[in-house]
Amino acid sequence: MNTINKPLIIIENLCKSFEDGDVLRNISFTIREGDLASIISISFRESEFVCVLGPSGCGKSTFLRCINCLELMDSGSVTVAGVTVSRKPGEVPSDEMLQKVHELRTEVGMVFQSYNLFPNKNLLQNIMLAPMVVKGMKKDEAHELGMKMLEKVGLKGFAQKYPSTLSGGQSQRAAIARALAMNPRVMLYDEPTSALDPELVGEVLQVMKDLDAEGMTQIIVTHEMKFAKDASDYIIFMDKGEIVEYEDGDILFANPKNDRTRAFLRHFVNAGVTC
Repeated sequence: MNTINKPLIIIENLCKSFEDGDVLRNISFTIREGDLASIISISFRESEFVCVLGPSGCGKSTFLRCINCLELMDSGSVTVAGVTVSRKPGEVPSDEMLQKVHELRTEVGMVFQSYNLFPNKNLLQNIMLAPMVVKGMKKDEAHELGMKMLEKVGLKGFAQKYPSTLSGGQSQRAAIARALAMNPRVMLYDEPTSALDPELVGEVLQVMKDLDAEGMTQIIVTHEMKFAKDASDYIIFMDKGEIVEYEDGDILFANPKNDRTRAFLRHFVNAGVTC
């Protein structure tokens, strides 16, 4: 491993709780830019897919939201592309911390289960908005960028279409284009295909594969076993707020090492879900 490369993402001792209890317990991992990415003690190439699996309520979505500080951690630290947000237990967020949160978010793109497109704006306007408002980009530059992003996700002829006229797959691809317009270093996806009809999953998956080929680091939370196995190079299995197993997808599905992972996968096999 080339140790002089700067880390792309560093998560250290990440903890998060809500009123009903702990959600994340001392989560730690590092992804190094241009070399290998490691989660706990396993290594991954930076541009590979990493899928996060686990039962409902295990902390997957909170884990993802803490990476880009949509949920501010109770304690621990998150570093993305050299921008660090850290917090001690009980610490009240300061103006300096919130400024760091803003800086970190500019390095991360996030796509949600619900597409969150503005219904009163066409697709091009949806994509142009953030670069203009957040980065101060001129309108003509944002227009050119928006058209490039739509072409990248296979929606070149949809610039003037409104969200209400789109299929679920088209809407999700538009949401990916909007996130990419901010030129993020990392893309995060929270259940990106769970609201889609089965025949539409492939078109979203293809966009992610294309981004993978371009070297984009992507972390995906999903319940869909086939999607995880087909799309990801490595899989993290979470349970009760902890990372309990991390492995190559084919190996994890064929021979999970942890009892909790085996029980989770057995549930889907017994339910007739093809993995």
